[in-house]
Parts: sequence; C-alpha cells; structure tokens
Amino acid sequence: MKNLLLALVLMGLSVSAFAQSGPPAGDAKVGEFYGQDVSAKAVKKAISTDELNKELKSTPKIAKTSVKGKVTGVCPKKGCWVSLATDSGETFFVKMKDYAFFVPTALEGKTVVMEGSAESKTTSVKELQHYAEDAKKSQAEIDAIKEPKTETRFLASAIKVVE
Repeated sequence: MKNLLLALVLMGLSVSAFAQSGPPAGDAKVGEFYGQDVSAKAVKKAISTDELNKELKSTPKIAKTSVKGKVTGVCPKKGCWVSLATDSGETFFVKMKDYAFFVPTALEGKTVVMEGSAESKTTSVKELQHYAEDAKKSQAEIDAIKEPKTETRFLASAIKVVE
C-alpha cells in the first residue's frame, strides 16, 4: 500500500513538473500558426471583427468562420486567450478550442487570421474579474468590474500570423 501511495505521489509531482508555467516562447513571425494551420482559402475569405459582429446581430452563433484582426492582448499567464481590436471599439475576445493550444505574448500587435466559431455571449462578473487578474490588472480595476458584459466570443481552432 505504501508503495502504491508513493508511486501516485511521484507521478503527480512529475506531471506537475511538466505543466506549462507561462505562454510558449516564440516570435510570432508571419506564416507561423498555432493550433491547426489556417488554409490559404480561409485567409483569403476572412472577414473583419466588425463584419462578424454585424452577422452576430442576426444570428446568435456562427459555427465555422474565419476572421482577420490585430491582436491587442495576450494572456500573460499561459497564452490561453487573446483580444482583438475592432473598428467600433468593442471587445473581441478569443479563447482556444478545447484549451488545446496556447500562443506566445509576442503575438500582441500582430495581424492574424483565425478559424473557429463565434457567438454573442454574456460574461459574468466573476469571469470578467478572473480575466482581469490574468491580465495583471490592479486590484482597483478588478474591483471596479460590477456588471456582466455582452460581447463577441470566438473559439479558435487555428490562428495564423499574416502581418
């Protein structure tokens, strides 16, 4: 019994030693991709974040689309989410499908094309505060979040640097 317990403890320690402690390294150069590669056809057909937001006003969810935009933020904790700029100043939040891949912080400022699904979603105060913590916002900024927010959510299966 002691040997089994010791083996389980050692396995747990070895797994945690390999757990990702930050975003992956990388320069996010043009042509690099994260998750799956984005096809040339998807790059050519990609729409802007504002076009996607217009489409989401008439349908609550879009199962498969490609979107082009400039990255304005990357999760500094793991690289598990990004935010994109929109012409209208709305938030465009992107998570990775099935938490299957992460992106380097060097992606910030780059233009990307993403493939995935999109929906208009209301995010709870608790979740917004969690993202603010991940983004290393001050406690005052975190505490100032008092209302849920309806925004576009994109679930990316692929992200490719195009500019």
